[in-house]
Amino acid sequence: MQSSKRTPKTRYEMRAKVWLYPGMAGWHFVTLPKKQSDEIKKVFGVIKRGWGSLPVNVTIGKSKWRTSIFPDTKAGAYLLPLKAEMRKREGIVAGQTIPFSLEIRV
Repeated sequence: MQSSKRTPKTRYEMRAKVWLYPGMAGWHFVTLPKKQSDEIKKVFGVIKRGWGSLPVNVTIGKSKWRTSIFPDTKAGAYLLPLKAEMRKREGIVAGQTIPFSLEIRV
């Protein structure tokens, strides 16, 4: 007999625009689309960590790394920080719309 419970989706493919945080540190982020953010929060919000963060694996082009996404109450969506090393490796700059995949680490 099979269980009626579905395994939740953990991998998301999306596109978002890179933006630069207006501070001295020069952090670059993408804001996840609201639809995916809402789904992620609904399904995985119970495993959130400090500051509401969720652990993820990210793939952009040929680059892969582990990081966390963070909720942004102003945007009503999660933010993904982009490491300088990965931006340089993939040629990513602020203002560019990039495709990426994100997998929630459960």
